[in-house]
Amino acid sequence: MSSSDGQHPRRLSASANPFTEPDVYYHDLSHAAHRDSRNRTFSAVVQPGSYPDISELQPSFRRHSQDAGDQPRQFLIPVEETLRELLSREDTDHNSQITIDDQGPKVLKLGTARSEGFNRVDVRGTYKLSNLLQELTLAMDAGRKQIVLDEARLNENPVDRLARMIRDSIWPNLTRCIDGENIAMVAKDPKDWTSDPRPRVYVPRGAPEQYEYYSEIARKHPDIRLDVQWLSENVTGEYIRDLNAAPGLLAISMDEHIDKDGHKTLKGKPFIVPGGRFNELYGWDSYMASLGLLINGRISICKSMVENFSFCIKHYGKILNANRSYYLGRSQPPFLTDMTLRVYERIKQEKGAHDFLKFGFLAAIKEYYSVWMAAPRFDEETGLSRYRPLGVGVPPETEASHFKHILEPYAQKRGITFEKFVDGYNKGKIKEAELDSYFLHDRAVRESGHDTTYRLEKVAADLATVDLNSCLYKIECDIARTIRSEFKDRLVVPKEFQVKPTEDEQIETAAMWDRRAKKRRLAMQQYMWNEEAGMYFDYNTYKREITTYECVTTFWAMWAGVATPRQAAAMVIKALPMFEEVGGLASGTEKSRGAVGLHRPNRQWDYPFGWAPQQILAWQGFLRYGYTEEAQRLAYKWCFMVTKAFVDFNGVVVEKYDVTRPDDPHKVAAEYGNQGADFKGVPREGFGWVNASYIVGLNIIDAHMCRAMGTMTRWETYEKATSSLDVYVQSDYEQVVQRVKTGLFHDDAQVDEYGAEHHSKHFEHLAHSHAALTHHEALEHGKI
Repeated sequence: MSSSDGQHPRRLSASANPFTEPDVYYHDLSHAAHRDSRNRTFSAVVQPGSYPDISELQPSFRRHSQDAGDQPRQFLIPVEETLRELLSREDTDHNSQITIDDQGPKVLKLGTARSEGFNRVDVRGTYKLSNLLQELTLAMDAGRKQIVLDEARLNENPVDRLARMIRDSIWPNLTRCIDGENIAMVAKDPKDWTSDPRPRVYVPRGAPEQYEYYSEIARKHPDIRLDVQWLSENVTGEYIRDLNAAPGLLAISMDEHIDKDGHKTLKGKPFIVPGGRFNELYGWDSYMASLGLLINGRISICKSMVENFSFCIKHYGKILNANRSYYLGRSQPPFLTDMTLRVYERIKQEKGAHDFLKFGFLAAIKEYYSVWMAAPRFDEETGLSRYRPLGVGVPPETEASHFKHILEPYAQKRGITFEKFVDGYNKGKIKEAELDSYFLHDRAVRESGHDTTYRLEKVAADLATVDLNSCLYKIECDIARTIRSEFKDRLVVPKEFQVKPTEDEQIETAAMWDRRAKKRRLAMQQYMWNEEAGMYFDYNTYKREITTYECVTTFWAMWAGVATPRQAAAMVIKALPMFEEVGGLASGTEKSRGAVGLHRPNRQWDYPFGWAPQQILAWQGFLRYGYTEEAQRLAYKWCFMVTKAFVDFNGVVVEKYDVTRPDDPHKVAAEYGNQGADFKGVPREGFGWVNASYIVGLNIIDAHMCRAMGTMTRWETYEKATSSLDVYVQSDYEQVVQRVKTGLFHDDAQVDEYGAEHHSKHFEHLAHSHAALTHHEALEHGKI
């Protein structure tokens, strides 16, 4: 039987998959016939005490509607009418979201599909009603007037729902591609404050095929007013400043493509943007996003992002903050070798994979030499590197009025207008050494990716930071290992990747990069490690002293492998408690940040805010040194916090969180607001690296933790409930050690058999380590 609006037949099959992505669920007319079967989710069927081995854990429940019959329930819903009723009753603050802040009745009656809408049942609670709002919004987007909606889609386990949305909807919504099909839109710059803003693209001299391609687009479509320009090969601070009179997009990598008419053309390589309002390829945002994308199997887009970055280094000298003209002098924290290796591991059996690896590493080597080991970023005395980008005057991507409180006193001192002072200062006609220093550090803060923080304010360009030098140490180790294992200890660098091209061959060997890594590690130990504090600190290359600002970037040294095992243990014991909060890791400590108020506002990269990159790198650092419990605890806290906001606030996923707020962590009072919070009906993009952190975090925690999180069990409750299990496991472990010591266990199989009998999750680790441990080592090993 067809629905009255002429759409496809209603889906009443209990075996159909109710969690199909929206593009299929609301668009595909034949999806009812081929959706895979799936069991109902954990949150819909869990009963008290159903956890294996966790008898004390009492999961919280979302209230279910009254059921009739054994078939999974479906609702017959008139879309527009129900959406109007839902918003009028429940959205009391009129922001097109249903959250715990709304004061509505929190219940709505829906007609069941089996009764043709005659029998009406209650849908209760913020979570189910907000899910209903999201589904109705998606149905409206698809042009549906009436739908049959699976109840399972409303009471879906929130962990499953968010992970599914990220995998199936959010990543596609954050995907961009730059070519003739969309150049008119993406080349428009919201920061073009000139009198005649228009789409503009700058093409490097080394890509003449792109210049011809975009010029042809401009000729064929004069209405879009596309301005195609060659980029100068001599990029200086003054040149970047002058480009602000005509800002534009910087061309990135493209593939040859045969169009529908059989003609050869070009097509842009796709990439992921941080949030919905962006259209540019960003630096370290893309790396962090790739960590989640790879887990979700989106390998091709990660590969294309590496190729885009390699193109940028080849033609612009560096991975740019983003591919806009005003970012030509600025990079971001470098992760290219790690990103390239992660992709290569997934494609190494494919044709051309080795060439891909070579291209990525040649690009990383060029950037290493020309950016991070060259003036002005390299500090020769320490052998460490700093964020110190090229630039002149006021940062061109900002309106001068953004700095009015800084610039106005100088204009008043000279008795001229604000506008005249800014023009004169930018053109070098007015000299102000204090302002030069201020903007040097301001640009460095932006290049660091940590904009802004009191850690870096007015000092960033002088700091050899833990984060940057950890990245460079990781790059040095990656290059050494890869040249040795993949290039037979001899990598020839072609001219286009040489910093100063010569007729002689440039050869890179593993030993060269081993020495560089060893030298940097020794420098970091000498200049950055504080034994008493048990953590790494930034080093001031101007004052020639170690700083005291306590920052969570200390754990980057564990991620990169800089720390010794003893130093890692010290950081876990001393540093970790300083940063750990209810929602994960704070960016810094309250003590280091200092007092905040009307005249000294919060900075977004300081306490009490937590950011996804800091969480991910810390988790990976703890795992690298064997601190699995700490990594899982921190991942649980962060992912629970994200899930909590997702459940209570209409599916929200934002750029950053206040990790000290247990109930509404997405409500952040800091500059720049919070990207991802402003949406109507349904969240469509989340935020790139938070999406990735959620996927990575779920990959770190175990199945028990994932189930507990799905029932909205806080870490403290989960930890208390499982503490008795730990005692039981420790007792089992001691029995294993005793049996190994006395010779009752002779091989891994006996340990496995005993573990299976006693249901201890730790015996897998015991079995894996049994062959490498003597009886004495097993006895001394302690709890695993």
